[in-house]
Amino acid sequence: MNEEFITEIFNKLRDKELNEYRVSKKEFLAFRKVLVERDDFKHFRGIALHGGEVIYTFLDEARS
Repeated sequence: MNEEFITEIFNKLRDKELNEYRVSKKEFLAFRKVLVERDDFKHFRGIALHGGEVIYTFLDEARS
């Protein structure tokens, strides 16, 4: 999975084209690397699930 694809997913979440996106344990580190480099990273919420999966959503207000 490349950074361009991951950036596109985060942009779709931001633009409300996607409500959520599920990331597997295997993909998590690649997604996190791209996420923390974004200016709007505090608007994303990652909800951890059993088995290492994470569901990302976009928040209109940045988390503190």
